[in-house]
Amino acid sequence: MIHIRNAHEGETEILVNIGLRSWQTAMRSIGGTDALLDGAREAFSNFIRRSWLTITIVELNGLVAGWAAREALDENISDFWIDPDHLRQGLGSALLAQIEKDVLEQGLEKVAVQTHAGNSDAIEFFKAHGYAIHWLSVDYSPKLDRDVPTVGLSKALLDSGDGTYGSGL
Repeated sequence: MIHIRNAHEGETEILVNIGLRSWQTAMRSIGGTDALLDGAREAFSNFIRRSWLTITIVELNGLVAGWAAREALDENISDFWIDPDHLRQGLGSALLAQIEKDVLEQGLEKVAVQTHAGNSDAIEFFKAHGYAIHWLSVDYSPKLDRDVPTVGLSKALLDSGDGTYGSGL
């Protein structure tokens, strides 16, 4: 059974481990993750300890299987991680639906997320849920010592009307 809930302060280690496993999978197409693993572990740990109030968790049969965060509690999903052992079981869809509901309840009209352009699984997941790519940029990553293409995806949460441009007057 899938259950969505808010994170608890003492869940740092389990969330770090899920984040790292998912991050390693997402970064395969870029490579170089072995050299970055300790830094990624520290970054996840610091983020979770500092921002646990912004984290939403998805559980499967009582076990934490993924999490998402909106670090600034705005329309931007800063983190979205599903344990690779639990992919394609509806967990990401349930978690995303809850995040979108939370964003909408705050009175915000869209939700956005970004990832590196080689993360085709994530891009296809979000596109399957109504997101569209709205920008592409290339940023130099000092840690990887190379340029990394990044895409931004977003989705309107409110129907903007009849599909025509302008006020219709």
